[in-house]
Amino acid sequence: MNTPEHEQVNTPQHVVVHDPTLRDGHHAVRHQLGAEQLRAYAKAADAAGVPVVEVGHGNGLGASSLQAGQARLSDDDMLAVVRESLSKSRMAVFMLPGWGTTADLRKAITHQVDVVRIGTHCTESDLAERHLGFLRENGVEAQGVLLMSHMATPERLARECAQLVEFGAGAVGIFDSSGHYLPADVTERITAIRGAVDVPVAFHGHNNLGMAVANSIAAAEAGAGILDACARGFGAGAGNTQLEVLVPVLQRMGFPTGIDLYGVLNAADIAERELMPAPPTIDSVAVVSGLAGVFSGFKNRVLDISRREKVDPRDVFFELGRRQAVAGQEDLIVDVALTLREALGS
Repeated sequence: MNTPEHEQVNTPQHVVVHDPTLRDGHHAVRHQLGAEQLRAYAKAADAAGVPVVEVGHGNGLGASSLQAGQARLSDDDMLAVVRESLSKSRMAVFMLPGWGTTADLRKAITHQVDVVRIGTHCTESDLAERHLGFLRENGVEAQGVLLMSHMATPERLARECAQLVEFGAGAVGIFDSSGHYLPADVTERITAIRGAVDVPVAFHGHNNLGMAVANSIAAAEAGAGILDACARGFGAGAGNTQLEVLVPVLQRMGFPTGIDLYGVLNAADIAERELMPAPPTIDSVAVVSGLAGVFSGFKNRVLDISRREKVDPRDVFFELGRRQAVAGQEDLIVDVALTLREALGS
């Protein structure tokens, strides 16, 4: 395996770009990417020198299901295809305890995965203890990441990240899962986390309010050494931080990434042509999702159910935000839509 990711962060100015196009992007196409699509993008990202390429169902290992969406390919098939397509880039996977299990991690290890991210809700890092310990015992680089991080204070996020390090995480990070942050929010949280841990800190942005690149730059300026970005922003809802924009912006600002500009532009062109019917856009529902602080991956399900129940999807998102819905609570969308429909009929 290649050098551990945390050792690639040689100076405060270097940023490791982690590319979840082939994982987070799955949300945008109902988890239906095929083998040739995975292969085409993985090879392009590898040629561009993208340090880390993440692959899998949008919700991670073991998540293919009726509730979260059934993937076209099995985890094994996805990992095998991407593994054989990478010669320089490191392969990563993502797992949410409850969706995935230790058995899923064992399978990933057989595919020579380089980096494993264990994600939990922002206040539930203790759920990652067993899996981070398992990865540490098996010599696999593990990262702990906190989802829906806008739902916790900077101080709470710092404490949760410190606990992830105690459990064995070699890097920690926060996800702006709903695209709710503004740059000042990111600066405050990354600064607090940096003060609590001595491992690299990661930031994963969504673009609901058009702030993903700006938020990622704020994270870098606050000391984050790992930034997530997807080709053409391919991801849930309004999409993620746009890879081929972030890389040159980082370069201009003095944060080298080691990624070839033309290579990453070529990879983005391939992604648009091969992976998606159209690049993500910030539509009205995406804006409301960001304002409400609701997981971007709920978008397709909210639209489907709202159409069926004849209610306004914006109302559904605001109510989900009021109820502080999180990933894994997709069934709550139905409850909210039915409640709104009943209210309209009264």
